[in-house]
Amino acid sequence: MTLPHPLRETALAFRALHVPGRPLVLPNAWDAASAAVVAEAGAAAVATTSAGVAWALGAADGDRLDRDRALEAVARITAAVRVPVSADIEGGYAEDPAGVADTVRAVLAAGAAGVNIEDARYDGGEALRPVAEQAARIAAVRAAADRAGVPLFVNARIDTFLRGAGGVDLTLERAAAFLDAGADGIFVPGAVDPETIKALVAGIDGPVNILLLPGAPPVAELAALGVARISAGSGLAEAAHALVRRAARELLEEGTYGFLAGGYAYGELNALFPRA
Repeated sequence: MTLPHPLRETALAFRALHVPGRPLVLPNAWDAASAAVVAEAGAAAVATTSAGVAWALGAADGDRLDRDRALEAVARITAAVRVPVSADIEGGYAEDPAGVADTVRAVLAAGAAGVNIEDARYDGGEALRPVAEQAARIAAVRAAADRAGVPLFVNARIDTFLRGAGGVDLTLERAAAFLDAGADGIFVPGAVDPETIKALVAGIDGPVNILLLPGAPPVAELAALGVARISAGSGLAEAAHALVRRAARELLEEGTYGFLAGGYAYGELNALFPRA
């Protein structure tokens, strides 16, 4: 008898968190420490930010980080928390669907219960991958997870708004194709206008994920619009690194250290991690 995959129940629990009107709120993490802090703050799940992970590893965002290093970071994050983890795998860290399937197998080995996969391109060509090409990549994600027996939550990111490549109609067209290919939810970063978000929720036959950007509605309003998932993206990493810059400048230029006030207490932070 084949035993169920150890991630199966975690993936089912993560899937159940996507409820329109009662959204899953994700303060995205980029390493084990930020993930542990986010989980300790009460997050029901942890999602990675590809930008934050890349920066922490000394690389730029935008499909420039290699798969092995990215998923080593995911494995450290899943080991640091007891809540489900969703991995941002950018474009899939591969040239073709077969390579994307390899990435998914590595994601499962790292312990993640969900993935984000985006349709943006960073090779100097068109802003977005052709619909059929991206749909084939998503189908490969679905098939690899299904073969492993894991109901992996596949969040298909559509960068029409973020890359200025189209509006609601094009987004809905791509969303329908990606859901047909096996995606479970649709992530539309860059959509911040309430009427636009309302149209996306009405036109997409699946959970809709919105990115918190300047000008976006607050969580309560997004919930009222029917959004099922809300992401901070790279926002927390940007805020954390901005704090480091301010603190470093204060110390180097002023010779003072007011940044110590309000910091995470050493003992409390250290207690989030195993002593072994």
